[in-house]
Amino acid sequence: MASKSDIHLYTTQTPNGIKISITLEELGLSYEVHKVDISKNTQKEPWFLEINPNGRIPALTDTFTDGEKIRLFESGSIQQYLVDRYDMIQSIRSHTQGGQESTMRSIIGSSSSMPARLYSVLNTQLEKSTSGYLVGDRCTIADIAHWGWVTSAFYSGVDIEEFPALKAWDERMEKRPAVEKGRHVPDPHSIGALKKDPDREAKIKAAAEKGREWVQAGMKADAKK
Repeated sequence: MASKSDIHLYTTQTPNGIKISITLEELGLSYEVHKVDISKNTQKEPWFLEINPNGRIPALTDTFTDGEKIRLFESGSIQQYLVDRYDMIQSIRSHTQGGQESTMRSIIGSSSSMPARLYSVLNTQLEKSTSGYLVGDRCTIADIAHWGWVTSAFYSGVDIEEFPALKAWDERMEKRPAVEKGRHVPDPHSIGALKKDPDREAKIKAAAEKGREWVQAGMKADAKK
């Protein structure tokens, strides 16, 4: 049963978005989901900018025990807050020393893409791992932070078949119940089906073109303000 909380998650179906819903599921926390339609620039509307002045997803609000509200944004900061406050048994927080977990999470941070060479970095790290995860002896927020990007690597033209340890890790992560549940927030995570689609190249190209049109429309709208 999920632990009660006053957490509200503002998100959409992106690698950065699902890393928060997966983190919440791994921690067994209840939360209310608010879908942010970035295709309509909802993240630039005044009500959302009150939560995240940077106008990006994901964002999260919570309430302290004294009733004070807190607003958080940037996915890495949200993950850190959640484990600091709620992960009392260190279920997804590493025991390792020297800031290794933070270093692994900072490979991606809150960027909008993952440089191709970093797949090799992750593969090398996993080859050295005795647990099968990036840091320490269990799945941590470092793994969660990277998984959304790795599982959609083909969007960047990267074939993770070239990285055996990384491919095995991707499959291991997919089998985790919290990953399976959290990845479908707020909409179905269709990457798995797209990977097997014989027409995926055409669909990826069409999605990229639609994305470019959306970005250009957003830039024009911002210029008029």
